[in-house]
Amino acid sequence: DVARLDTMVTVVDAVNLLNDFSSHDFLCDRGETLGEEDERTLVHLLTDQIEFSDVVVLNKVSAARPQQVDAARKIIRSLNADARIIETDYSEVAPSDILNTGLFDFEKAHEHPQWAKELYGFADHVPETEEYGVQSFVYRARRPFDPAKIHALLNATLPGVIRAKGHFWIGSRPNWVLEFSLAGALSSVSPLGSWWASIPQERWPDDERARTYARSLWVEPFGDRRQEIVFIGAGIDWPQLKQWLDDCVLPEEAGDDLGAFAGLADPFPSYQRSEAAA
Repeated sequence: DVARLDTMVTVVDAVNLLNDFSSHDFLCDRGETLGEEDERTLVHLLTDQIEFSDVVVLNKVSAARPQQVDAARKIIRSLNADARIIETDYSEVAPSDILNTGLFDFEKAHEHPQWAKELYGFADHVPETEEYGVQSFVYRARRPFDPAKIHALLNATLPGVIRAKGHFWIGSRPNWVLEFSLAGALSSVSPLGSWWASIPQERWPDDERARTYARSLWVEPFGDRRQEIVFIGAGIDWPQLKQWLDDCVLPEEAGDDLGAFAGLADPFPSYQRSEAAA
């Protein structure tokens, strides 16, 4: 039989992973681009490769300081809840650990990222609260964020947070689903589309499954609009982080009239409707 590589394997450097994951470098700064149009950052490449791996080989563990190895373990497990972590030197790995393992499953690859398991509650997921000290917290709320306050918080340092991802809405733009993503030193906010609550029901899809799903997310008075962001890391002061997020939510006294929020100071960039699905 011919050996078949059916495992997604990523090799990371225990000596340099922490520094690389804290970097703002683009791949072009490292001479690793796929071409002139490749605008990816080093952090995005590392995140993608680790999140979708079945096996992560943590190399050069003997050359790394204990603190570097510990940080690398935390980064890997914060990004990927399922990957086997193999610690080694000189990339020495037993062939049986990466060949003919049967680990790779294209349909389940999207379930590897820790953020996805926490945010979407995959049934077979047991949250990691012990291994390497990595913990996950999901923030949920229904009322809108104050645009200026949440913009300041999402651009601030969030101690202990290694990975964060989720969707949210701000009072000044009640139609937009916005996505927050943080990995290492880099974070971004981008438009995902529209809330069902902002679309007239006569324009909803005819598929009853889609309509049922939309209704399952419905809570008056804001419909399916909601804040859902998962934060993953080590040493996160969750009560403090939750308080910071709560402080960004518009209070009950502000009322439920979406039109009343239109004049709020909004530092987020403008989005064109073509950037997101209607």
